[in-house]
Amino acid sequence: MIIYGLYGPSGTGKSSSALYFAYEKRIQAIIDDGLFIYKGKRIAGTSAKFENNVITAVKRATFYFDDHRQEVTEAIRFHAIDKLLIIGTSQKMVDKIAKQLEIGPIDHYVHIQEIRSLSEMKLAQYIRQTEGKHVIPISASQIEQSFFKRLISKGKKIFSPKKELIGETTIVHPDFTQGIIHISDDVFYDIVKIETRHIEGVKACSKVKIDFQSLPVVDVSIHLQHPLPRPVKEISIDIQKKIVSAFRRYLELQVDKVHLHLEK
Repeated sequence: MIIYGLYGPSGTGKSSSALYFAYEKRIQAIIDDGLFIYKGKRIAGTSAKFENNVITAVKRATFYFDDHRQEVTEAIRFHAIDKLLIIGTSQKMVDKIAKQLEIGPIDHYVHIQEIRSLSEMKLAQYIRQTEGKHVIPISASQIEQSFFKRLISKGKKIFSPKKELIGETTIVHPDFTQGIIHISDDVFYDIVKIETRHIEGVKACSKVKIDFQSLPVVDVSIHLQHPLPRPVKEISIDIQKKIVSAFRRYLELQVDKVHLHLEK
C-alpha cells in the first residue's frame, strides 16, 4: 500500500483540498481527523471535530484511544486499498497516525502549499479563525443524526476539470471552538491610530474602515505633515507594514490589503 501524507497548519484548507488531490492521485482512502473514509464514504472512526475540547480532539485525531484505533485498523485491513492519504498538521503528526494504525511509513509527503495558493490558505485560515468552520470530506448524509445539531452548512460539491463529480464536503462547527468574535469598529480605529502616530511624516489618522467580505481589506485615511520630511512612498510603506503587523499581533488577523488615502 502506498501512503501519502498531506500536512500543513490548521485551517489552511487541507480537508477541503483532499478530495481533489485524492482524485488526481487515484487514492481511494483518506484518514482525516479520526475518520477512515473510503471512496467518499465514512467507513469507520469518529471525527475529532465533534470532541468537546482541543486536547481530546488531538487524541482522537491521532488514534490515542484503543477502541477507536482498533476499529479503524480493522476497517483498513478489510478493504483492498492500494493507496491511502493521511491528513495532519505536520509530518510528525502523519507519521504518528501511520504508526498508530500499523500501516507502515509514509511514502510521499505533500505540504498544503504544493496544492493550494497562499491566498486560498489565507482565506481558509480567516474563515476558521472568525467563523470556526471546519470541513469534513464526506457527504452530509454520512454524518450521524446526533451530530446534525452541530452542522453549519453543506459544503460544495467537488468536480474534476472534466466536470465529473468526485465528492462532497460538509462544513461543521465543532463544540470546542468559541464561535464568532465581534470586534467594535472603534478597536480597529484605535489600533491604527496608535500604531501610526509615531511614524515620521504622519500627522493623524482620521478614518479606518475594514471589509470582511473576502480576505480582510483595511481602508485608512491619513493626514500627512507639511512639509513632508521624506518621500510619500516611504511613509506609505511604513504605514502599511505597521497596520499589518498590529492586526496580526493584537487580533491574530491576517490582513490581505491596506488601502491608503493620504492628505496634506
